[in-house]
Amino acid sequence: MKHLLLTGATGLVGRYLLRDLLQRGHNVAVIVRGDGDQSAAERVEEILHMWEQRAGITLPRPVCLEGDVTAEGMGLTNEGLAWVAGNCDTMLHNAASLAFIGADRAGEPWRTNLDGTRHVVEFCRTTGIRKFHYVSTAYVSGDREGTILEGELNLGQGFRNDYEHSKCLAEELVRNADCLDTPTVYRPAVIVGDSVTGYTNTYHGLLHHLKFMSVLFKNMPTDENGMRHVPMRLHMTGDEQRNMVPVDWVSAVMLRIFETPAAHGQTYHLAPTHPMTPRELIAAVESYFHVDGAEFVGPVSTADRNDAEQKADESLDLYESYATTDPTFDTTNTTRYAGDIVCPRVDEAMIHRFIDFGDADKWGKKPRKKPRPV
Repeated sequence: MKHLLLTGATGLVGRYLLRDLLQRGHNVAVIVRGDGDQSAAERVEEILHMWEQRAGITLPRPVCLEGDVTAEGMGLTNEGLAWVAGNCDTMLHNAASLAFIGADRAGEPWRTNLDGTRHVVEFCRTTGIRKFHYVSTAYVSGDREGTILEGELNLGQGFRNDYEHSKCLAEELVRNADCLDTPTVYRPAVIVGDSVTGYTNTYHGLLHHLKFMSVLFKNMPTDENGMRHVPMRLHMTGDEQRNMVPVDWVSAVMLRIFETPAAHGQTYHLAPTHPMTPRELIAAVESYFHVDGAEFVGPVSTADRNDAEQKADESLDLYESYATTDPTFDTTNTTRYAGDIVCPRVDEAMIHRFIDFGDADKWGKKPRKKPRPV
């Protein structure tokens, strides 16, 4: 049996895909960079050890190749290239940079998202891999509004940041590659933590917001009833929709599509049935921290912002371009092949789990236990 070659196995989505693919009995090979004093094999072993400890399971080990998608030939040795050519027939390209802004196209996110994808495609040409699965993002739609169809890509839209733009051009590159069969493209919306455990290994987007609010509110005094009063004007209506999807659901849907040959060659929006609103999010945070004082007022002047508002503006400035409502992502293809895998709703209880996990994890700063030797 041939192997599936997976990139991005150490990222949030990648470690779920790796776990789920191995549990389902797939032959998997991974291309992973070394990191500081950790080899590629040690990084992968740490992830698998974590899953085994959390779930009480034993996982088979993938073939681990030390390389880098940002390098020509994926940074593999001649021996590694020969092994891939003889043993792999499918690529699942998941590696990506989440950096929003790049100083120029020599750096991130361009270096990984566009140049890295170009290297991956050329690598497939060299090794003869034609079956291609690519993890894009729903936000290749850029600043378009309304309903975004799964079959649409570049319609002349503008982009709010380099991340969106780089992923759009990378998806276009994949689609135009003559060395590949028609690719299967997965476009998740905003990915958040595990719906059941709250687990994450990265704190971007929603989790960045929750980290900020945790630090802010815990330093606020409480009244005799244990309440914190934090007047904060939020410059939105509160009813904007936010398309957030738990990482465990994303992996489950991708695995279903991957294991369904009839589904290959199409594009899939992985978006929620019930988007969350900022009003629901703030209510969940207020109930967790026993806070009140938030008020949705629409656009406001920054001249008279109070201290809490100024701190919020400074911490969340990177995501300011997403203050308006999300578009609606058509999920016709996803529903056809994986409609029975219901997307868990990001609600108050799940937000509380994310905060619980983030606090216990010291928001990514908790020292990691070393796994057993490889």
